[in-house]
Amino acid sequence: MPGLRTLALTVAVRGGAKWETEATSGWSHCLEHLVFKGAGDMGARDIVERIEAEGGSINAATGYERTSFDVRALDGSLPLAMQVVSDLVFRPTLDAAEIEREKDVVAQEIAEAFDTPDDHVFEMAQTRAFEGQPLGRPILGSVASLKPITRATISEWRARLYSPERMVVSVSGAVDEDELLALSERWFGGAASIEAEAPDVPRFTGGDAALTRRIEQANIVFQLPAPSAKDAAYPAARLMTEILGGGMASRLFQSAREERGLAYAIDAYHEPYEDAGILGIYAGASADRAEELARVCAQELRTLAEQGPTEGELSRAKAVLNAGLWMSDESPAARAGRAAAQVLVFGALQPSALIAQRVLAQTAGDVRRVAADSLAAGLTATAVLGPKAAGGAGRIFRETLFDAA
Repeated sequence: MPGLRTLALTVAVRGGAKWETEATSGWSHCLEHLVFKGAGDMGARDIVERIEAEGGSINAATGYERTSFDVRALDGSLPLAMQVVSDLVFRPTLDAAEIEREKDVVAQEIAEAFDTPDDHVFEMAQTRAFEGQPLGRPILGSVASLKPITRATISEWRARLYSPERMVVSVSGAVDEDELLALSERWFGGAASIEAEAPDVPRFTGGDAALTRRIEQANIVFQLPAPSAKDAAYPAARLMTEILGGGMASRLFQSAREERGLAYAIDAYHEPYEDAGILGIYAGASADRAEELARVCAQELRTLAEQGPTEGELSRAKAVLNAGLWMSDESPAARAGRAAAQVLVFGALQPSALIAQRVLAQTAGDVRRVAADSLAAGLTATAVLGPKAAGGAGRIFRETLFDAA
C-alpha cells in the first residue's frame, strides 16, 4: 500500500490443536512458546531486542486450526522481520533445559485459565460441543499430555506442523512486492516438506456442563451448530449473530440487559472453523437470574429462527459488518492476518468487495433459515460456572429452545 510508513508481517501455519491427538494435546501451543527461547543465532532476549531495536513488535498465537507469527514494524524492517520469523519456525534451538522450564510455565498458564471463570467456562462448553475430539480439548493441553515432550519429540512435531506447504507468508502496508518475493524465497523457500495426516471432520455432539464455585456471578455459555467458514450460509450466519447479540442494539442486549436487567454482560458470537461452526451466547449474570436469562436467550433465538429479522435489524447488521470490513482494511495488521487465513482456508485471496457483496445480498429469509438450521439437530452445548443456584441454566435453555409448544 503506497504512502504507508508501517508494515505488518504474518506467517501463518495451517496447524494447531485440531491436528493433535489426546496424547499430544497442547504440543502446538507449547512449541509456539519454545521457539521464542532461541532460534538461529539468537537467544530469547536477542529475538525481541532485534525487532524492538527497529521500533517493531513480535507476537505469536496458537489456535485450533492455525498458528501465526506476527511482526509489526516500520518501513524498511521487512528483511529483519522475515529472517527472525524464519529462524523461529525452521531453526529453533529447542534446548532441553528450556523445554522443562517452559512446560512449567504452560502448567501455570493452564492453572490461570482454570482460575479465570470467564475463560474456563468457554473451555467447558467447547468440551461438550465436540466431546472426545481435538476441537473439544483445550488448546493449552494438560500437564499430563505435556509431560512426555522431549527435544526429540517436539523437534519431530515442529517439522510436521511447520512444514512449508502448510504455511503462508502475508505482508501488508509499506512493502515492495519484488522485495517480498525475494525475501520469501530466501528465508522460506528451501525448507523440506513433511506431509501431515488430515484431521477428522468434527462432529457437534452437545451436552451440559456445570461447575459450582463460590464466586459472586455466574458465567454462562450456550452453543449450537453453525455454518463453517466454507459454507455458503456463512454470510447469513454472521448477520444472524450480529442481530441476535452483536452489539447494544441487538436482541439479547436489549431484551436481557436493558429491558429486564438480567445480565451485566451478554453477547452472541459465531466461531467458524474450516469444516464446522459454533453459534454461541455468553452471559455474565447473578445466579438467581440465570434460569430466567436462559429462557430469554432461548426465546429470542427461537423467535429469530421462526420469524426471521425485521428489515430494520437486517439493514443495521449489514451496515455494521460492511463498515467493520472496510475499517479493518485500513489496518495493515488486519489485512495481513486476514489474507493469510483466506489463503489457508480457500487457497486464494477473497477480495473485500466480494465479501461485502455476499453479505449485502443476504435476505431476511436467508437469516431466518440459518438460525433455524442451528436448531434443526436439536443439539446444544451448555456450560455454567458459578454459584450452585445457576446450575440449571443449561437445562432451561435447552428445554425452552426445543420443548416449548
